[in-house]
Amino acid sequence: MRHCSVQVRGLLTRQELDRYNALMEVGSYLESQSRYELAAVVQAEVDLLIQPAIERLKDKGRERDRMTLQYLEDKRRAEWEAQMRELEEN
Repeated sequence: MRHCSVQVRGLLTRQELDRYNALMEVGSYLESQSRYELAAVVQAEVDLLIQPAIERLKDKGRERDRMTLQYLEDKRRAEWEAQMRELEEN
């Protein structure tokens, strides 16, 4: 069974995390019994279950990118204004 990343797990709701843990336990048991065809079905369910958390992670990344862009724009504007004030003073 393939685990999802810690970042994705951190964005699962309590209900999703409980279901994720249960599915992983079932999948691990099936693998220990060499029932790989059934473990693959469980893995497919895990993959579907974590999709909303993956989207939440992407949204957080997009928001972080927007905030970085805003910071850089504000910094550039402040530097430009400082240069203009300096030119006015001279």
